[in-house]
Amino acid sequence: MAPKIWLNYKITNGNLRLSLSLFSAEASGTYKQHRRTPSSSSTLTYSPRDDEDGMEPLVFAEQPSVKLCCQLCCSVFKDPVITTCGHTFCRRCALTSDKCPVDTAKLTVVVNNIAVAEQIGELFIHCKYGCTAARPGNFEVDPMGCPFTIKLTTRKEHEVSCDYRPVRCPNNPSCPPLLTMNLEGHLKECEHIKCPHSKYGCAFIGNQDTYSTHLDLCKFEGLKEFLQQTDDRFHEMQVTLSQKDQDIAFLRSMLGKLSEKLDQLEKNLELKFDVLDENQSKLSEDLMEFRRDASMLNDELSHINARLNMGILGSYDPQQIFKCKGTFVGHQGPVWCLCVYSTGDLLFSGSSDKTIKVWDTCTTYKCQKTLEGHDGIVLALCIQGNRLYSGSADCTIIVWDVQTLQKVNTIRAHDNPVCTLVSSHSMLFSGSLKAIKVWDIVGTELKLKKELTGLNHWVRALVASQNHLYSGSYQTIKIWDIRSLDCVHVLQTSGGSVYSIAVTNHHIVCGTYENLIHVWDIESKEQVRTLTGHVGTVYALAVISTPDQTKVFSASYDRSLRVWSMDNMICTQTLLRHQGSVTALAVSRGRLFSGAVDSTVKVPSTVYQLTNPLQSIS
Repeated sequence: MAPKIWLNYKITNGNLRLSLSLFSAEASGTYKQHRRTPSSSSTLTYSPRDDEDGMEPLVFAEQPSVKLCCQLCCSVFKDPVITTCGHTFCRRCALTSDKCPVDTAKLTVVVNNIAVAEQIGELFIHCKYGCTAARPGNFEVDPMGCPFTIKLTTRKEHEVSCDYRPVRCPNNPSCPPLLTMNLEGHLKECEHIKCPHSKYGCAFIGNQDTYSTHLDLCKFEGLKEFLQQTDDRFHEMQVTLSQKDQDIAFLRSMLGKLSEKLDQLEKNLELKFDVLDENQSKLSEDLMEFRRDASMLNDELSHINARLNMGILGSYDPQQIFKCKGTFVGHQGPVWCLCVYSTGDLLFSGSSDKTIKVWDTCTTYKCQKTLEGHDGIVLALCIQGNRLYSGSADCTIIVWDVQTLQKVNTIRAHDNPVCTLVSSHSMLFSGSLKAIKVWDIVGTELKLKKELTGLNHWVRALVASQNHLYSGSYQTIKIWDIRSLDCVHVLQTSGGSVYSIAVTNHHIVCGTYENLIHVWDIESKEQVRTLTGHVGTVYALAVISTPDQTKVFSASYDRSLRVWSMDNMICTQTLLRHQGSVTALAVSRGRLFSGAVDSTVKVPSTVYQLTNPLQSIS
């Protein structure tokens, strides 16, 4: 077959170099190597590239195609890979470069380019023992070196057995460097031949002639079989020792794994013990709470029976037992305040989850909507006409339209959380730290009218009744004239901060931090009774009055609600319906709603018979 003419080109310093060369079909076929011709000995050179073992001479027999050259390093591909941009580069170049030189895309290695790697492996190169360094970093063909050209894939196989590979004399390192093909002849003339038993202590060094004579006289020669057996035995012992070392390493590895498993088992066992202890502790606490509730109920029953036997209970009617008929569930945090819109039979509840939920209390008994707008806990709710006002720990008051349930205004009310709200005489009163602000209600706007001062602590309770405003702070209740906004009376109390206030036709009632309920005569302002029974802070008070009697309901940190008859100042019933502290109360149409830290709102029936009783709510 006639030789083919190939056009070769190469990129050097941004310039394209062209050259013509002959390519033999036989060279690319079955032969792994062939002798170079004199005409190819000096012109077909190529710059070296990095090899696994460092900088090795790599001189191609013919100029490689530019398609086999990396555009980043301008050398023949080394470990070619395809990147995300679709181009091929050396792996090292792709990993060390940020962008593709063609389309500036980010370089990320996707897969090895096996096809290009196979093409490069078929290129012919000069044996490295047939090359010499023309200058640092560049090599050319050495006419005195190995004359063979070989495929790149068979390079190592050839160079290991190449006759031009430099070697050292095995007898003495002082002998001059040799080529592999000259080693056999050198050994015949070498003057530094050692005795084969030199490792046992023989000091003979001589040439080939004296070597044979020495073997006849060497004292180690007669022991060579014994020495060989000793060497073999020693080698066997080394192999056995190596095997034992491997066995020991394996056993240590297994021991380490067993130790890890043992540690894991111990941790699991400790975790199970912790869970068991936690469950046992929880069961113990539940049992103690159950016993405490049972004891409280027994005390109440005993107290009521004693009153009945003594004939001083008054008009107590067993048919008026207060019962829970259902539960509103939906909040993701404690419920802190309740408010009723009687016109539409809606109940509003504010929670730590920063939302206000709107409940239907007449027909569906479901959540109608969730109002979102506050960035803090919702602490207070108040209805005035068709407006709902909400106060929060984010120090704001938000105005809501009850008809559309949409937010219509937001007011930055205080520098501290808004704890309580109440409305009267077209005014809104808001309580915070040592301050009560009075706002004129003008449509959806709130205009600051006055700030009431002289308060000694947080104002957590506000109640408006007729022409007076009642405010509770630390061991003090102040009574304000709503028309003049002046303080007209101060009631001193005990039991810490006042958390709740209720006003009946005849009494002023307050609940305190230290579990007490104080009662004053509304006319004389004289304290007439202190009601005891709760074992936690009295968070809320509510009143239900009829022409025949008045009942006050108290909600406490101790999870209970108590029903008090104001005719004889006794507790007629204790309700345990919540799983957490009861924090809020609201009354509508003879029904009492209660909110608690357990995130629920309980919907009890009335103490008095209703025309349309509330059904059970799931």
